[in-house]
Amino acid sequence: MNNWVTPARGEGADKLSDPLGLPEKTEQSKWKAELSLGLAQTKRGSVLNACRHQGPLYVQKAFYPEGRDLAHLYLLHPPGGMVSGDDLRINVTMAQAARALITTPGAGRVYKARADKTLQTQHIQLRLEPNSSVEWLPLENIIYPGAHTRLHTDIHLDVGSTFIGWEISCFGLHASQQPFDQGQIEQRLQVFSQGRLKIREALSLNPEQHNFMQSRAGLAGHSVNGLLIAGPLSKTHDTDTLLSALQAQCEALNQTGSQSQKALSAVSINDEFIQLRYLGDCSEQARLLFIRCWTLLRPALIQREACEPRIWAT
Repeated sequence: MNNWVTPARGEGADKLSDPLGLPEKTEQSKWKAELSLGLAQTKRGSVLNACRHQGPLYVQKAFYPEGRDLAHLYLLHPPGGMVSGDDLRINVTMAQAARALITTPGAGRVYKARADKTLQTQHIQLRLEPNSSVEWLPLENIIYPGAHTRLHTDIHLDVGSTFIGWEISCFGLHASQQPFDQGQIEQRLQVFSQGRLKIREALSLNPEQHNFMQSRAGLAGHSVNGLLIAGPLSKTHDTDTLLSALQAQCEALNQTGSQSQKALSAVSINDEFIQLRYLGDCSEQARLLFIRCWTLLRPALIQREACEPRIWAT
């Protein structure tokens, strides 16, 4: 999830030479990493009272740039990305009234899979008890050509809990003219409220079998897809004013750039949740749009002015 790269993780790192001079053999590495975090609201504020990890996936400590009532957490994944056989699992439990903002110090990467096409998987599960809140604001995921990956995120909300989060996915290496023209990705995000499924977003790409990335009904030739979700909204929120402000941000983006570099963005409301979408070719453009919209959503949903994580400025 960050941009530290361990040399042994590259393509060909699984090959071992036999000391007797016999032909080279291959050991297929499978790195499993799991991180379980628990936050509770105490007299000392929102504290990280449970932190268990297995493998190279962890947080160092909680930061409090805006006071003790809301913790900022930075997820660290030193290998820098996933190769075939990797399985990352992140579980976050927010106790009643606890508050946290969670982000990453760098982009996540899903590298080209081995010839056997063994999956690279990541499963994120966020559980929010009553009146808690989570802001899930990771940097983008870069999906390399030839990757075979499954990325799932499940958010479980209870009474009075609030979620603001986004996913930004870069398909291929656009700046290097390496499109995502081979490989496969299955991406799914689900939001449950008191056990009931409220939102299910799913994307399946297999450019070797279908033309969804190029079709006008799909990604229309664009390489970056972003989704921001926030809610639930209640009758106490001034929904019309909030939607108008978000629409103005989307319209400003849609009117910028040349015809060949046009990005598309739009906002809608689905039941109790705001959904904002980006489709273009620049992850930084998507992230800056989402940050501007987050600064509008945050005061309305969790009654706090925006406070950007310090790690974003490094």
